[in-house]
Amino acid sequence: MLPAIFDNVMTAHNPTFTQKFTIAMIGFFAFLQVYSVQAILPVLMQELQASEVQVGLAVGATVMAIALMSPFMGMLSDAFGRRRFIIGSLLMLAIPTFMVGMAGSVDGLTFWRFLQGLAVPGITVVLIAYIGEEYSNNIAGMMSLYVAGTVLGGFSGRFFAGHLHEWIGWRWGYGVMAVLTLVGAVWVLKSLPKSQYFKKSQNFQDALRLLLSHTKNRHVMSACLLGGCVLFSLVGCFTFINLHLADAPYRLLPSHLANIFALYLIGMVITPLSAKIIARFGMTGTIIFAVICSITGLFITLSTPLPLIIIGLTIMSSGVFITQSATISYIASHVKEGRSLASGLYYMGYYGGGSVGAWVCAIAYAHGGWLYAVLTIFGVQLLALGVVMGLMKKA
Repeated sequence: MLPAIFDNVMTAHNPTFTQKFTIAMIGFFAFLQVYSVQAILPVLMQELQASEVQVGLAVGATVMAIALMSPFMGMLSDAFGRRRFIIGSLLMLAIPTFMVGMAGSVDGLTFWRFLQGLAVPGITVVLIAYIGEEYSNNIAGMMSLYVAGTVLGGFSGRFFAGHLHEWIGWRWGYGVMAVLTLVGAVWVLKSLPKSQYFKKSQNFQDALRLLLSHTKNRHVMSACLLGGCVLFSLVGCFTFINLHLADAPYRLLPSHLANIFALYLIGMVITPLSAKIIARFGMTGTIIFAVICSITGLFITLSTPLPLIIIGLTIMSSGVFITQSATISYIASHVKEGRSLASGLYYMGYYGGGSVGAWVCAIAYAHGGWLYAVLTIFGVQLLALGVVMGLMKKA
């Protein structure tokens, strides 16, 4: 999910229903593939003869690519325009999505997953700027639609992958999702209005210098570190809980695992409510509370009964969503210049943490199962508490 952090305050037109739907669908298709393989990890391990670490790297490859591209995509679109990047990236995303289904080895899977991630920032980061320019009088409303689309897309990718595998096999399933992405790209081509308020940037070097100056800003760097801890926890938990629940005594099928990801939809409810919590307790107070909630939910997942595990996952993910929302607000309130560049750095840390989480938790799970994965995530959440209490609390 991405924040509404903008410098442009120009007056823009009111969005039509079609435009609102299109913005939501862009968010949907951008995140449809980011975590889709999580629901079929046990199948991939068996069919591709892959280890826990190898499939962990395949999950993390996409978020690593997003992390690498995010800081620079905004600057590129400043020079070349918004709409063409969004449509072109959607079209490009369909190609590696189709090729995922053709992968003959886990290395091939990881490669195509990485290419998927390279296409995503051209949609997400650029769309933020587009909304800020074209709908400056309706930023909050349009961003809420976009965020709802990303949450629905993140859930649907896992849901589709799990259920399509049982219906037609995962390889054909990715072909179906590639076609859906192409249909989405054509819809956006027809429905997304041309930019009316875009101004080509002539100061690429100044933007780069400002980007580098943010790396010396304690507020930005602490938020980046905290964001990395957030996605480390979420990816680590929701990746390897699948292997845990696919094993004895649960032995859940891919479709059952896909259904568990309905918990992800809680973000559509928690994110708007988090604004009220932040207003009451402040940003850092809210983050401390949310991290503690997340830790509590994480340890509940060590229970044996499946209903208790589901409750634990619900509490854990709720804490993560609240932390994410409060961290975004923290950046917006502590950065006065070059906010879009600061948000790009934040997403580099955020998605970088998710990539590392997939890899490190894979090693932990391979050596000690779900217990070791939980203890690893717990350590990172303690680091998150240290960041907010030691660095952000003083801000």
